[in-house]
Amino acid sequence: MSEENKNEQSIMVPLDDLDKIENNESNTLDALAMELATIQQSAKKVAIIGSRNLPITHQQIIEILSCALVMQGNTVITSGGSSGTNAAAIRGAMKANPDKLRVILPQTIGQQPSDVQDQLIGVPNILEHPDRSMMTLADASRICNREIIDECQQLICFLSHTSNTLHKAIQHAEDSHKVVTAFYLD
Repeated sequence: MSEENKNEQSIMVPLDDLDKIENNESNTLDALAMELATIQQSAKKVAIIGSRNLPITHQQIIEILSCALVMQGNTVITSGGSSGTNAAAIRGAMKANPDKLRVILPQTIGQQPSDVQDQLIGVPNILEHPDRSMMTLADASRICNREIIDECQQLICFLSHTSNTLHKAIQHAEDSHKVVTAFYLD
């Protein structure tokens, strides 16, 4: 044997199981394929939710994003809100095409502050929940976020790292195999 061959070691690779895919890998591939198909769709339902406490510049960015999404043929789904993410999403979608906006309220229009009621004038597609009128707003909002996420194909969320409710909403979206984009504002 030559000196070269003595230093070489052979490695045996079993070929039996190369074509086998674990069940969890198959599920991951299916989820990735679904997400890719969603991203490539020309028109989809995009949920926009997030914090109420936003600087005006962030609200303007959300408004522009919402307007652009609707102009591309998407439907924007959000909740009511006098300020912050939801209000900006509503303003943007209303500028582009009110028929491509769906607002799901945690309770009823009558339970919303007057400025929210004013903002909702002219929104053609509002879903109210009188069955939640006796719930706290926090509890009704958590259910509302899940309903919004269940109806969309993609979630865009604007939140801070300390926002427990919105983190749970994102987790629900991921568990439901939605395409999720989170913008952290802190």
